[in-house]
Amino acid sequence: MMKLVDLLKDVAVLRIMGETDTGISSLHFDSRHVAHSSLFVALRGTLSDGHQFIGQAIEKGAVAIVCEHLPEKTEKNITWILVADSNRSLGELSSNFYENPSRHLKLIGVTGTNGKTTTVTLLHQLFRELGHGTGLLSTIQNKINDTVFPATHTTPDPLQINGLLQQMVALECAYCFMEVSSHAVDQQRIAGLNFAGGVFTNLTHDHLDYHKTFSAYLKAKKGFFDQLPDTAFALVNKDDKNGKIMLQNTAASKYTYSFHAMADFRSKIIENQFLGLQLNIGSQEVWFRLIGHFNAYNLLAVYATSMLLKQEHTEVLTHLSSMEAVNGRFNHLRSPEGIIGIVDYAHTPDALKNVLETIHSIRDHNGQLITVVGAGGNRDTLKRPLMAGIACEFSDKVILTSDNPRFEEPEIILEEMQKGVEIHQAKKVLVIVNRLEAIKTACALAKRGDIILVAGKGHETYQEIKGVRHHFDDKEVLNQILSG
Repeated sequence: MMKLVDLLKDVAVLRIMGETDTGISSLHFDSRHVAHSSLFVALRGTLSDGHQFIGQAIEKGAVAIVCEHLPEKTEKNITWILVADSNRSLGELSSNFYENPSRHLKLIGVTGTNGKTTTVTLLHQLFRELGHGTGLLSTIQNKINDTVFPATHTTPDPLQINGLLQQMVALECAYCFMEVSSHAVDQQRIAGLNFAGGVFTNLTHDHLDYHKTFSAYLKAKKGFFDQLPDTAFALVNKDDKNGKIMLQNTAASKYTYSFHAMADFRSKIIENQFLGLQLNIGSQEVWFRLIGHFNAYNLLAVYATSMLLKQEHTEVLTHLSSMEAVNGRFNHLRSPEGIIGIVDYAHTPDALKNVLETIHSIRDHNGQLITVVGAGGNRDTLKRPLMAGIACEFSDKVILTSDNPRFEEPEIILEEMQKGVEIHQAKKVLVIVNRLEAIKTACALAKRGDIILVAGKGHETYQEIKGVRHHFDDKEVLNQILSG
């Protein structure tokens, strides 16, 4: 049990009503989980307002309430803490509750539209192979050393983050590599964390369903770098024009990486084929098993980060050269008939374009490229026609299909995607709502030397329809069909 006064250290409090030497047994922002001697934080969420559940929290045993405005009637035996931003306060309270674990290891955050998962996963794997205790917080999974914990969001809530970080510290982890989403920055889920470094991959059209404008999306990403302390490093992709914006107000030490400009860390692609990449990196030519120019950027970001964390150059490149593609990121297989199947998580216009350009750069162009792609429901609608247009531009045949329709009708999503199909491209496009049938059709159309790209879901093993997740694994389906 922790004293309330200790929990409130470094929290920006506007007013306190009641005692602060009260013992606190647990910290919650969901009133359903409140128990005896809990501190309840009332959050203003996108779907509900936690202030409406203060009474319920008190009934279940809360002895202290953190809120942005006081109810009309305040019970005298409760300690009331008034703050300007409950979301930020939750992050700071969570760090204090778990004894500020981010101060006891090197926490590195990676943000950007594309490449976050691959970058943090490769960093985790690399530092494990270098012999370090290492944690991972990613879209696919959270890990403490080699133990896996399921992931539910790109960036978990502050209680989950700090709880996992505390376990990492207890198990003597020296590093943690963490995806930092724009939602997490905007919702203050990273407040109270002490980052040793931040990495920026790129910024393209995404999440405008949430941020509404690209400038707001950019501001959220930049907010992560604005928060970095002067003891941290900020590493950005100089080939993305937004990289320099990330560095504008940061107190961290500034570094850049690039394939096309002068930078602190530079590389050059020598070969790019289905077997892998050959890069000139760190003044050495190295062969990597990962495929595509987007993975070249991921590898360079990983290499630069490891150098900033004072790892040995040759060891880093040796281990990186043997690493396989991250689950759901440009995973490819070849059928007995000589058809190549590729599964990728590309679910934004830029990510889809990157994958298709990579395929074009390494294919022999004797066969056709068949792309199966959809767009998620209840998400940014502006990218739907863009996705279809890009698929048509780079593919010989396109099958538009359902992704995760969530609570939308898949037929409506596909109608919006079709708006991006030019009249002269219409003959190459099929619309098949059922994703399984779409993949089966692509395989039936393919002949020796052809390439099938199934894009959008990558590592996901489900399809979300009307609030229910049904088992569906693109890799599993494609492998079963192509293997006969």
